[in-house]
Amino acid sequence: MLACYNTTMQVIPAIDLLGDDAVRLERGNYDRVLFRSPLDEYIARVVATQPSFVHVVDLQGARDGALRLDIVSRCARALGSIPFQVSGGVRSVADGRAALAAGARRIIVGTAAWETPDGLERYVAAFADRLVVAVDVRGGQLAIHGWLKDGGGDIDLALTRCRDAGVTRVHVTAIERDGTRQGPDLDLYRRVCGQGMAVVAAGGVRDDRDLSALAALGCEAAIMGIGYFDYVDER
Repeated sequence: MLACYNTTMQVIPAIDLLGDDAVRLERGNYDRVLFRSPLDEYIARVVATQPSFVHVVDLQGARDGALRLDIVSRCARALGSIPFQVSGGVRSVADGRAALAAGARRIIVGTAAWETPDGLERYVAAFADRLVVAVDVRGGQLAIHGWLKDGGGDIDLALTRCRDAGVTRVHVTAIERDGTRQGPDLDLYRRVCGQGMAVVAAGGVRDDRDLSALAALGCEAAIMGIGYFDYVDER
């Protein structure tokens, strides 16, 4: 069954990885694994829905600060012609280039872009529109290192830095909604949209009502995790 789009919003299924399994965490808590599935089986389920784009996040890479290039290559082979973006463990420009060479269409950079004063500028210069900057938000504050550490700034400062650096697309996650199926944090996306950057929303997205609400605010796309297959079945 084709389930790529709501009428106004691109729907992007998430493949979250921990070890060799696809998993789903609650609010980014590594001790709260909601389900676990063999990676190849899970990717096959995603491919069967014919998505237009896929979000691959290596939770282990994000936590440990190391790109698992073998995982990126494995996902590329399994997804075939379906384009995907990859997140987790990209800590250098060389990592980003390697991930793209392994088959990713876009790379998402969070920690490495935020931890140095010129990080955003360096990644923009290297990757232009193939770069997506992760703006992961907990309590209005930026989170880094797999959401385990405070990033040292609030959402408005983060957005200003992105805009000033020439970032064209941000991936904004409401951590407190992630894996909860409680609906997106619309107040957060009201703050984020209208800043001159494409916005991919993540965290709590459930159904067409949520997608329409995000589209009305100006989001380009939305990530669906735990509820994606329910959404597909309802189409």
